[in-house]
Amino acid sequence: LNFAAMTPMQVFNSLAEPTERQRLSEIDNLIIGGGAIDDALATELQKMPNRIFSTYGMTETLSHIAMRRINGNDASDFYKPMDGVKIDISSRGTLQIDAPMVCDETLITNDIAEIAPNGTFRIIGRTDNTINSGGVKIQIEEAERLLKDKLKCSFAATSIPDKKFGEALVLLVDNCDLEDVKKACGEAWPHLWQPKSIFNSKIPLTGTGKPDRANIRKIAECLAAQRPDTKAQ
Repeated sequence: LNFAAMTPMQVFNSLAEPTERQRLSEIDNLIIGGGAIDDALATELQKMPNRIFSTYGMTETLSHIAMRRINGNDASDFYKPMDGVKIDISSRGTLQIDAPMVCDETLITNDIAEIAPNGTFRIIGRTDNTINSGGVKIQIEEAERLLKDKLKCSFAATSIPDKKFGEALVLLVDNCDLEDVKKACGEAWPHLWQPKSIFNSKIPLTGTGKPDRANIRKIAECLAAQRPDTKAQ
């Protein structure tokens, strides 16, 4: 098969079944859209022999407006806009899209983005996953990206209410050595990002294996309520 388009959930399910995984590998060019591809899925796809791309788009653009290669020598975290598509950063720090061929209006997304000098762009995270801790804004996905190479166990960053700072960053870690976690945070994050608390807990996931952000926060708040001082220990 020369070409196919799938969602991350479809790809996730196909990789879990040997016969479907083989069929997936026989697609010459596979594009994946309709949702974010998490690190675990991206790692699995890097093992595949075919050409696999992640697409970026919105309902308003009708289809994808940019693509990036997931595997192979050309793999990148940065999306390349399609011909005729112009991008910029809005006043909110989010991606702004001008795609006149598919949409008459300039679209301002909720995706926090970084634009490289060559015109490609990287999605850092969502505005609704931003922690504002005493005026210091911490993007959850970016914090986790910086930490992932330092920790071997499963973990998730989230926040809990804080009387002084409004919100405080905390970590859920699954069977991690606390000293290793503290060391990793110290190496990966600036001083003002250091977690107020570190809690041992299973990390809840969605059906596609992505962090279940709502439940992660609920677990952190529950554990914090059981530890009044909320100091990392």
